[in-house]
Amino acid sequence: MTVQLSRPSVGPAPLASVEAITAGLAGVGYIASRRIATALYMAQHLQKPVLVEGMAGVGKTELAISTAALLGFPLIRLQCYEGLDESKALYEWKYGKQLLYTQILKDRMGETLAGAKTMEAAMDRLHGMGDLFFSEPFLEPRPLLKALRQDGGCVLLIDEIDKSDEAFEAFLLEMLSAFQVSVPELGVIKARTPPLVFLTSNNVRDLGDALKRRCLHLHIPLPDQHLEERIVATRVPGVEAQLNRELVAFVQSLRDLELRKVPSISETVDWARALVLLHAEALAPDVVRETLNVLLKFEQDIVAVEPKLNELLGRASEVSGGE
Repeated sequence: MTVQLSRPSVGPAPLASVEAITAGLAGVGYIASRRIATALYMAQHLQKPVLVEGMAGVGKTELAISTAALLGFPLIRLQCYEGLDESKALYEWKYGKQLLYTQILKDRMGETLAGAKTMEAAMDRLHGMGDLFFSEPFLEPRPLLKALRQDGGCVLLIDEIDKSDEAFEAFLLEMLSAFQVSVPELGVIKARTPPLVFLTSNNVRDLGDALKRRCLHLHIPLPDQHLEERIVATRVPGVEAQLNRELVAFVQSLRDLELRKVPSISETVDWARALVLLHAEALAPDVVRETLNVLLKFEQDIVAVEPKLNELLGRASEVSGGE
C-alpha cells in the first residue's frame, strides 16, 4: 500500500541561475563560492540530496539554514549520533495514548464481544481493535516523516551523518532515492513535494557507496584570504576593514602551522566578534594573546603559537597592507 500525501508535485520553483543563488545566499548572510552555488542549483533542478563534507566550522550546517531562509522554507533538522534508529528519526507510536485508550476500552470489552458466537468471530473483532491502535491518530512523526509531510516543501538537514551507524545509513537509502519511507502498519508514505535534502559529514568515518551514489557531492574547503574577508564582513558588520584584513591574514598564517586543530571559519567569525567587543582597532600583541583561546581550542596549540606571535603578527600586517 502506498500513501500519497497529496497530488504529486515537482517541488518549489527552482532558482533561476547559479548567479541568482550566489546573490540570494549573500542576501541572507551566507557568502558562497561558485562551487557551492552550482551544487545547490543542480540539487534543486535534479531533485538530488547534497552530501556536504569538510572540516567542522566551514559552514556546512549554515548552508542548509541559509538555503531554507533564502527559499522561505521551514528547516527540519535531524542530528545524527551513534545508536540513532527509525523510532527517533522517522516515527514512533504514542504509547501513552494507546495505553489510555486500552484502559478505557477495557470496560467495554463485553459490549465489543457481544454476539460473537465463536472464538474466531471474537478474535476478528479484537484484531480490528488492534489495528485502530496502530493508525494515524496514534502516530508520532519524527523529522524524516515531518519532512515528507510538508506540502509546500522544506529543507531537510541530516546533520553529521558520519556519526550514525551503518545500519541507519542503509535505512536512509529509500528516503534519499525516492523521497518515500515504509511504515509497516501504514505502508509506503511518499512525499507530495520532495524536500531539499542536505547531509553533512565531518569524515568521522567513510560513508557507503550506496549513499554517495544517491547524492551530489560537495566539499567545502577552508576559504582563501579574500573570501574569508567577505565572510567576516558579512557576519560581523561592525569590524573595520583594516582590522578585518589583519585578523584574517593572522588566521590564515595559523593554518600553515602544525596544530592539533587549525581555526575554521566559525572561529574566525567568533574572534572578529570578540575583537569588536573589546574595541580593538588593530592586532596588538596583548589583545591577541588574551583572545587566542577563541581561535585555538587546545592548550597545547596556544602554547605552541605564543612564542611565534610577533612573527605571525608581522606577517599578517604585511599581507594585509598595514604599517
